[in-house]
Amino acid sequence: MLYWLTALSDGGDFFNLFRYITFRAGGAFLTALVFGFMFGRPLIDVLRKKQGKGQPIRDDGPQSHLSKAGTPTMGGLLIVGSLVTATLLWARLDNSFVWLVLFVTLAFALIGFADDYAKVSRQNTKGVPGKLRLALGVIIAVIAAFWAGWSHPADLQNQLALPVFKNVLINLGYFYVPFVVIVIVGAANAVNLTDGLDGLAIMPVMIAAGTLGIIAYAVGRIDFTEYLDVHYVPGTGELLIFTAALFGAGLGFLWYNAPPAAVFMGDTGSLALGGALGAISVATKHELVLAVVGGLFVVEALSVIIQVLYFKRTGRRVFLMAPIHHHYEKKGWSEPTVVIRFWIISLILAMIGLATLKVR
Repeated sequence: MLYWLTALSDGGDFFNLFRYITFRAGGAFLTALVFGFMFGRPLIDVLRKKQGKGQPIRDDGPQSHLSKAGTPTMGGLLIVGSLVTATLLWARLDNSFVWLVLFVTLAFALIGFADDYAKVSRQNTKGVPGKLRLALGVIIAVIAAFWAGWSHPADLQNQLALPVFKNVLINLGYFYVPFVVIVIVGAANAVNLTDGLDGLAIMPVMIAAGTLGIIAYAVGRIDFTEYLDVHYVPGTGELLIFTAALFGAGLGFLWYNAPPAAVFMGDTGSLALGGALGAISVATKHELVLAVVGGLFVVEALSVIIQVLYFKRTGRRVFLMAPIHHHYEKKGWSEPTVVIRFWIISLILAMIGLATLKVR
């Protein structure tokens, strides 16, 4: 919205700064951060009052988690509110990719909100039926797939770009839509599974978002793409503003989610943020890089899949408990130890993913 202040510029004054994506990204970051600090405590107070007993805690989980009973959930409202406000204020609103990512984020946030509300109101860990959640997620992702295809240049539509390999594209044809569904729905649910410890999910999401923001800015500039030998996707540079806002919103939320958490993000936040990461990777044609940058989320999701399949087949468990962060808790790692070590792993994976821009 503030971009239109450039109309007041003659090219050499203060208003000319609003032409620059990097300047507006900084503004979006600060706006989301301040929003989070301003409204975090009032929102937590309202959630605590409305929810009473807070988020139900699984009685079959680590015993240390029972002390978290009474902690309110739906803290994702703070993240999404900060993120959307900052993006609408600082991004160009005539950019299709900005609206695509906002649509996916808000749609998954609504699914997560319904799930959180069901859990809190019934005071059990069963929210919206899994099949219904999956079906709604698939519908959102299908819309996003067609939206992205319409927004991409003709030579990139329905194409899968391979990292590391220069100028290699695979035409997925009719399989492009199912592929996008797997990316977006998979990312949303993988982040959701990771969100099991105080601060565990939000920092890796911020790291992944920051990395994807750099990628979005690079592939949205033809001079950068020519130097890096990556595919040029005009318009994706504006997504740096979204990711900067996400980073600021994440810090604002982490202030209250640091152990011991005053609020949980809940499915409202985890599904929205995971869906956003998936949508950004689709927009930038870096879906496979997301699997590297968000490798922690992939491992968390795989640990659940492996555990379930192996148990059904043999009646035994591979992990002491899934997702895998609970496995390490059961092995005696303290919660802060698991969280910080997983943060470190996320940062390493992000650097590897970022390196794929140059390695050709």
